[in-house]
Amino acid sequence: MKRELVLASGSPRREALLRGLGLQFDVLRPQVDEVYDAQWPPGKIVRELARMKARWGAARRPRALVIGADTLVVVDRRILGKPSSPDEAVHMLMELQGRAHTVYSGVAVIDAVTGREETGFRATEVRMRPFSQDRAKAYVKTGEPMDKAGAYAIQGVGALLIDSISGDFWTVVGLPLGLLDGLLQTFDVGLFPDF
Repeated sequence: MKRELVLASGSPRREALLRGLGLQFDVLRPQVDEVYDAQWPPGKIVRELARMKARWGAARRPRALVIGADTLVVVDRRILGKPSSPDEAVHMLMELQGRAHTVYSGVAVIDAVTGREETGFRATEVRMRPFSQDRAKAYVKTGEPMDKAGAYAIQGVGALLIDSISGDFWTVVGLPLGLLDGLLQTFDVGLFPDF
């Protein structure tokens, strides 16, 4: 029997990734307070925030297998979330330019029927090219950075700011597909198409 699949996420990128794999699922945009203990390491933060979103979805879709995800950017042990203004986006980009930072993406899958939960996270190092404040301002004017952790999208125009990555590209996009597939397989569901 096919399981009802739900993505508990407000991210159009995560939705597009899963749709690109040919999956059929519903999307719920979770209304959760993304509060966490500041002492937690980044991997735990993204796992717990992903779990909160998945639990929110599971409470609303009691027969579904629910996916939640969260992403953080960390530089100098400081977390950069989504910018609250264009000025903050420019400031974030100037902090990241010409150096490396780490992107953490967490995933949670919850079986709403049984309450079983599986979580995990991946971390990827990203090195940005050096660029001027004018270039950062021009990028921010595209609007692309405003709903993204760290104020850039590696899969969009922001790719022009990237020098290199070490790790999983999809972690930087916000949904490590290999990790998600592994978690879903523990529920006898996978992302790989049936042949």
